[in-house]
Amino acid sequence: MIILLISIFLVGYLAIIFEQSIKINKAAIALITAVLCWTVFVLFAKDKIVTINELSVHLSNISEVVFFLLGAMAIVELIDAHDGFQIIVERIKTTNKAKLIWIISITTFFLSAVLDNLTTAIVMLSILNKLVADKKTKHLLLGLVIIAANAGGAWSPIGDVTTTMLWIGGQITPMHIIQQTFLASFVCMAIPTLIVNYIIKEKIVLIPKTNNIFSTTALERNSVFIIGLGCLLFVPIFKAITGLPPYMGMMLCLGMLWVLTEMIHKGKLDVKKGDLTVSGALKKIDTASILFFFGILLSIAALDSSGILIQFATSLNETVGNLHVVAFGIGLLSAVFDNVPLVAALQSMYSLDAYPTDHYFWELLAYAAGTGGSCLIIGSAAGIAIMGIEKIDFFWYLKRVSLIALVGFISGMAVFMLEQYLLAL
Repeated sequence: MIILLISIFLVGYLAIIFEQSIKINKAAIALITAVLCWTVFVLFAKDKIVTINELSVHLSNISEVVFFLLGAMAIVELIDAHDGFQIIVERIKTTNKAKLIWIISITTFFLSAVLDNLTTAIVMLSILNKLVADKKTKHLLLGLVIIAANAGGAWSPIGDVTTTMLWIGGQITPMHIIQQTFLASFVCMAIPTLIVNYIIKEKIVLIPKTNNIFSTTALERNSVFIIGLGCLLFVPIFKAITGLPPYMGMMLCLGMLWVLTEMIHKGKLDVKKGDLTVSGALKKIDTASILFFFGILLSIAALDSSGILIQFATSLNETVGNLHVVAFGIGLLSAVFDNVPLVAALQSMYSLDAYPTDHYFWELLAYAAGTGGSCLIIGSAAGIAIMGIEKIDFFWYLKRVSLIALVGFISGMAVFMLEQYLLAL
């Protein structure tokens, strides 16, 4: 069964990679792969009821991510429909190439720590679509956005799912994770930013400023932008106060914006309302991207439930033993598999008695699992979202961005270990 499951996953994975060659949408491949993996798993299972219950648990967890993504995309789309992001675009437009690249990278880095890497990636994608004219340059900058978003999420307890898991599990505390991993995460972002700045030789061609004829008033644009962005910032606060999953906060915010926009445009005809309400924004969302996201996570869930990912983590631990190498390996594995089950496996393998709260291993693991996924576009939620929405090719990312991300990842690891060495002196 294990061999068959891995074979199905690898064939599906390769089909997604070669999407441009085989001319089949990756969302269809991801869905088929997910269903086949679970079909094999349930047919070989000793207890089908237990397996189906496991599927229900995974479906619940994945649905949280999907509904969170749906809400975030709808809110971003609504702000965009009101030309809200034009406020940011007009303020960051600059003819200085280096300045523009650093603004994009640093903004993504810090925004990801406050929101999360997935939401930040979607927001920055919308901004870059209105800012950069050249497609190849925009894609390279989006690669940098993925790296910066994952790096920014790694040093914040609410910036990435894995850091949140470690926080809830008692392995880390908020202030300590910030103190111990901020510099490493910053270097993980800064080194790739320097490289991208060197790679882009020519002047970045920006979308020319025009006398825009907006379909909304300045008050409407500013109101939706401020409230929409405020809602996104409110989601982690809502989670901290109530303890409810982030998607609940996102759904609350979506509902509030829905009411607000309906009230703003209630005097207009349905034709004029167009995309200016949540109903219109939902029609514009790329559903195929959400289904692709769903299929990928469900496929990996089958590998998780079958014990394959735990076996990978256990084998890595038994073969290597060195905590630094284990964390490094988990970081690289998270570029292929979802980092959530990998971190969950290590949480169960290493007890708090052996490695107490705020032990440097947990912080190193948070950094590695959070940033290692940038090495492949399919290795993180931010990457999968941008790949699906912007239709960035897997091999294009592999050739242009993966090595840059790997250099940043290794540089951050080196900084983290150097910090620990100096503190131990």
